[in-house]
Amino acid sequence: MKKENEKKKAATSWNGVKWNAAVVAISGAALLADVCGWNPWGWSGAWVAVVLCGVPILWEAAVGFFGSLNVKTGLLVALALVASLALGETFAAGEVAFIMKLGSLLEEWAVARARSGLETITELTPLTARVVDENGVERNVAAEEVVVGARVRVLPGETIPLDGEIIFGATSVDQSVATGESTPVDKTIGDKTLSGTLNLFGAFDMTVERIAADSSIQRTIRWARSVDVGKTRIVRIADRWATYVVFGALAIALGVWGATGDVARAATVLIVFCPCALTLATPTAVAAAVGAAARRGVLIREGDVFERLATISTVCWDKTGTLTFGKPEVAGVAAFGERDEKEMLTDVAAVERFSEHPLAKAIVRYCRETLAIPSVSVERFVAEPGRGAFGVVDDKEVFVGSARALAERNVAILDEAQTKVERFVKDGCAVVYVAIDVAAAGAIFLSDVERSTSAATIKRLQHIGVRSVMLTGDGEGAAATIAKRLGIDEFAASCLPENKLEEIAKRREAGERVCMVGDGVNDAPALAKATVGVAFGNSCDFAASVADVAVVSGDIKEVASLLALARRTAAVVRFNLAFSLALNFLAVALAACGWLGPTLGALAHNAGSVLVIANSAFLTSWREKV
Repeated sequence: MKKENEKKKAATSWNGVKWNAAVVAISGAALLADVCGWNPWGWSGAWVAVVLCGVPILWEAAVGFFGSLNVKTGLLVALALVASLALGETFAAGEVAFIMKLGSLLEEWAVARARSGLETITELTPLTARVVDENGVERNVAAEEVVVGARVRVLPGETIPLDGEIIFGATSVDQSVATGESTPVDKTIGDKTLSGTLNLFGAFDMTVERIAADSSIQRTIRWARSVDVGKTRIVRIADRWATYVVFGALAIALGVWGATGDVARAATVLIVFCPCALTLATPTAVAAAVGAAARRGVLIREGDVFERLATISTVCWDKTGTLTFGKPEVAGVAAFGERDEKEMLTDVAAVERFSEHPLAKAIVRYCRETLAIPSVSVERFVAEPGRGAFGVVDDKEVFVGSARALAERNVAILDEAQTKVERFVKDGCAVVYVAIDVAAAGAIFLSDVERSTSAATIKRLQHIGVRSVMLTGDGEGAAATIAKRLGIDEFAASCLPENKLEEIAKRREAGERVCMVGDGVNDAPALAKATVGVAFGNSCDFAASVADVAVVSGDIKEVASLLALARRTAAVVRFNLAFSLALNFLAVALAACGWLGPTLGALAHNAGSVLVIANSAFLTSWREKV
């Protein structure tokens, strides 16, 4: 049903765009024929534009004014049309009506494209999943009925139905719809899958980690449906002042008429006073920027986000899952005494491959991928929650766990070995000890790994004058290590959600314009409090619901690109506003002096609108200069 609704909305939008495009094309051709002097039908071709483009404007203005006394700048356009026609300046009236219809067409085209994009995403949502039961029997089940923990098989060429983790097989996945990555990503056991992405080559089995309603593609769809580019602050101000603009224009036109007795001058004032270029200055730039951001995997909830982003002075980063991947990786290994490091890791991998602990999985992954250590059989495996894991490997009793668990087993760690450990502990690493035959055999050090583009992103922000602050729940040592690697001078460690909120509030009270970037429930209060909240990657629904921006591409560098785009957008808006205001004042002055007639006035007025639209359009193909 949702798919059908999206199809109907998209179809309706595009039908409206096609109709208005035809109207604009016919009107433009008629005006051009009039300019060229080609007039086989015996009357001005501008009347085509007046009827097709102008009549709807007059009707809307009349309904708004007489129906609800709604005074908007559209009323001024209608008055200019009436005045032009009353003076016999049909071409001027046709021009004004044509340019207004062209602006309306561009707006409708943007809306239709957004709905069409949502329809495309919706089409990618798989309806069924191939569930494999305990006996290995496959059956097709509605995706919305698949529960967390179920085993699902995906064949080559199929769309992955749900979010999960690969437990058997290897493949290559096209994730462009979810992350914007242009090249396929190789996946194997332990890697995550995203719903809506395309399995290209190999078959694999996965364990479902999220139900269909909470899958990554459904979260993206929910976000897209909630997006409302809406009116920016400056457009809302223009709407509020529309009454004064309209009556101001009428007062000036009447003043010119009274002073000169020339009705044509007064009508020309009305024509050039229409603030078309002024009202197009901001929304066209923002619409273009929203489109440019969307192509980079960044969704904007409201139009005025760009206005706020352009003023950001500080970016506060959540660490885990944002600046880092949020999963532990082996940072180092130390073997104690004369023991061989690779032999020790072979024994450790044999035991840990049966453990479900995240640190155990990281150790096994390191042993298999980095050192190519083969699997060895283990006997009498026992998992001890909160302590570690035990097993017998080649008649050796192997225990992998915490320092406290080793002490409980009366395994002593010599001072020489402790010296090796302390260096990693200072860097904030988690330590997993290894005991073989009740003797300390070594230690494995694990830490969170920063994203490959995090340091470059921080540097790019510094280059444009934005400082970075890291907020993390990690201890002082781990926080200091990551901050140093990334080039971040300020950080706050051991942060609870309320601490992050307090940090944002404190900085805003000090006058800083703060952007908060985070990906979890614990970041939601800070995201809501910040000047701009950015939900990063596959953020939880709660975090995304309070944020202004969603970086669904999962690429941290897009945060810096977004700020650069916002500043460029602000520069375009400032130019558009300055240009349109200057043009309006100059045109009004020339019209009042009689140096600009209705036809030339309409040309100047519409030329300004076209230039504003063209200048904004350059943002659609914006590329940051690195």
